[in-house]
Amino acid sequence: MLNYQRYKKFPIFHYPERSWMDKEITKAPVWCSVDLRDGNQALVEPMSVEEKIEFFNMLVKLGFKEIEVGFPAASQIEYDFLRNLIERRLIPDDVTVQVLVQCRESLLERTFQCLRGLGRAIVHIYNSTSVLQRDVVFGKSREEITDIALTGTELVKRYAKDFDGEIRLEYSPESFTGTEMDYARDICNAVIEAWDAGEGRKIIINLPSTVELHTPNVYADQIEYMSRNLSRRKHVILSVHPHNDRGEGVAATELALLAGADRVEGTLFGNGERTGNVDILTIAYNMFSHGIDPRLELGNVREIQEVYERCTKMNVPPRHPYAGKLVFTAFSGSHQDAINKGVQMMTERRSPYWEVPYLPIDPADIGREYEPIVRINSQSGKGGVAFVLGSQFGYKLPKAMQREFADYIQRLSEQQGEVSPEQIFDVFRAVYIEAKEPIHFKNVRITDTDNGDDTYTSLVNVSYLNHGVMKSFSGAGNGPIDAVQAGLDQELGIEVKVLDYSEHALTSGSGAKAVSYIHLLDEKSGRTSYGVGISSNITRSSIRAFFSAVNRMFYQEETEKAGRQRVEESKGAGSASSLYSAL
Repeated sequence: MLNYQRYKKFPIFHYPERSWMDKEITKAPVWCSVDLRDGNQALVEPMSVEEKIEFFNMLVKLGFKEIEVGFPAASQIEYDFLRNLIERRLIPDDVTVQVLVQCRESLLERTFQCLRGLGRAIVHIYNSTSVLQRDVVFGKSREEITDIALTGTELVKRYAKDFDGEIRLEYSPESFTGTEMDYARDICNAVIEAWDAGEGRKIIINLPSTVELHTPNVYADQIEYMSRNLSRRKHVILSVHPHNDRGEGVAATELALLAGADRVEGTLFGNGERTGNVDILTIAYNMFSHGIDPRLELGNVREIQEVYERCTKMNVPPRHPYAGKLVFTAFSGSHQDAINKGVQMMTERRSPYWEVPYLPIDPADIGREYEPIVRINSQSGKGGVAFVLGSQFGYKLPKAMQREFADYIQRLSEQQGEVSPEQIFDVFRAVYIEAKEPIHFKNVRITDTDNGDDTYTSLVNVSYLNHGVMKSFSGAGNGPIDAVQAGLDQELGIEVKVLDYSEHALTSGSGAKAVSYIHLLDEKSGRTSYGVGISSNITRSSIRAFFSAVNRMFYQEETEKAGRQRVEESKGAGSASSLYSAL
C-alpha cells in the first residue's frame, strides 16, 4: 500500500472574496515564450546557438512579442546566442527580448554588457520566497529575503541609467505558490515601490507556480488576491508562469487569467523542468476553439512541431492536445458515427460554425487536413467506415448499406488490426463495384413509348454475358430499371423487388461519373442485397448496380472471387491476395 502518510498539504490559502469564478476569458493575454531559457535548460541535450536561432525565428514567425532568450551571465553559449541575435539584427523592432539574472552585481553587470546595442529589453530578476526554501536552502528570514530582491532592483535601476535603450523590470518571487500570501504581497510591493513604477515605467510582477502544490482554483485565489493587493496596480503587468507538476498547468493558467493575470509565460508543447511548463499552444488553441483570437499565428501545428522536435530532440506525444498524432482520430464506432452525421448535417445546413461531435475544432484549421479523422479497427462501426468512404473516396453509402458493408471490414480488422482507407476501398470495389460475374452487363438499348396520358413505357434490350456466354433479353416497364428487372426476372427465373435506389455524382466536370446504389429483395427467400454501379451515364450506372446486386444475391461465392481477382489484377499480381481472407 502506498505510504501516503509521508506527505502533507501545504496550507490552503482561503480567499472567500474571490470573484474569478463568474468571469470568462474574452481576449488573449500577453504571451511570453520561455522556450529558449526555461525550456532549453530542461533538455537532455541543450540547443546549440544555431538551433536556438532557428527556434527564435520560429517564435517570431508565430507572433510572440516577448521572448525570454536565456541567462546570458550563466554561460558563454547563452551570452553568445544573445550577441548573435543583436549583431545579426535578428530581433524585429516589435519584439522585446527578456533575460533572466539573479540579484547579484557581477551577474547583472555581465547581463547588461550582453544587452548593449538593443533598444529595448526586459530584465527578469528573481529570488525564492517560499517557506520551505527560506528554511532549508537559504536559512534566511523574510526580511533577509526581501533585502535580496530590493538589492537586485536597485542594481537594475543603476545599470539601466547607463543603458542606451529602455529597460523594463520583471520580478518573480520564485516558488510563489509555497509562499504565504501576506509575504508575497509585501515583497512584491516593496519591489514595485523601489522600482518606482508609474506612467511610462511599468513593472512586470511574475507569480510562478514553480511547483504545483494545489488544485487550480487555489492558484486562481492567490492570483486574484495579489491582483487586488499590489500597489500601483495600473502600472503593474501581472504575469503568471505555471508549471505542470500535478498535470494541471493549463487549467491553472486559464483560471489565473480569470483571476486578473495579464500575461502568461510558457513554452511550446509544455517543455520544461520535471513535468514541464504550461503549454502555450494548448491555451491558445483553447481560446481559438471558443472564437477568441489567440493573437498568435498557429495555422500550421505540423510545421511548429517539426521545428520543435528537430531543435529540442523531444517528441510530441500522440495524445498531446491539438498536435498529437491521434487527437483528431476516432476508433470507437459510436464516435465515428457521430462524426459522420455531424459533418453531413453541417454540410446540409451550410452552417458558418463548426459543430461536429467529438471534434472541438476543424483539424484543417490548424494544418491537420491530410490526416485521417477516422481510423478503422475492430472497435469501429458502420459510421466510421462510411465516413472514410465518403470523405476520402466520395462514396455516400445509403444508411442501410453502411451496416452491410461494415461487416466485411469488421471481419478483416479482427484478423489484421487496423484497416487502412485504401484497404477499405479495395474491399468495397471487390464486393460491390467489381461484382460483375457470372452475369456481366455489357450494353443496353432503350426505347421510350408515349402512352398518351403523360406516362411512358421503357423498352430495353440488354446484352450480357452469362458465365462467359453472350446472351440478351428484353423487358418493359415504367422506367429503365423497372424494365431491366422485368426482363432479368424472366431470363433467370427469379423474382426480385427494388427496395431502395439512390445515386450521386462522384466527380465534377466534363468527365463526371455517377454512382448508383440499388437495394434488392429476393421475394422467394426474403434475402436482400445491395449493388453498386459506376458510369458517366446515369442509366448505365443504375443497370450496373442492378446486375451487381443480382450477382451478390444469387452467385455470392463466384461474385466475390471474381471481384477479388479484378482488384488484384489492377493493383499488381498477388499484391492484394491476403486482403480478402476475411471476406
